[in-house]
Amino acid sequence: MEKNSLNSLGVYRKSLALRDLSEAVASYFSYNKDLLSLRKIGSFRDDVMQSLMTDAVQITKEVEHVALSNSYASRMRSLSFINVMTKNILAYCNGLERDGVKEKEYLNLLRREIKIFRVSFKKWRKSFQNGND
Repeated sequence: MEKNSLNSLGVYRKSLALRDLSEAVASYFSYNKDLLSLRKIGSFRDDVMQSLMTDAVQITKEVEHVALSNSYASRMRSLSFINVMTKNILAYCNGLERDGVKEKEYLNLLRREIKIFRVSFKKWRKSFQNGND
């Protein structure tokens, strides 16, 4: 697959939507309003927000890697890594809820976006199961 055709890949578009929503949620809930500039993290919530943004960005990068890679082993590592990061984001939502976030509708929106991404991701991942492209 060529880099130009990534936008035609549904799972890639969903990863971009997940990344954008994660950044919006992180900037809304963070105590550190310079969070997007990756400056010093000072609280538990800011630490979770930084991890949330990092994982969401990394998901998109790993989807790109899988789509552009010719190595089956490399693809499988990236697919496993994406699976772990989606679970992490769900865990961050739970952690934020326990930290006292009152606007749970935003967390539920992020959870729903992860579920939508995971449905698309699982279908896409199956296409690589037997070493097929």
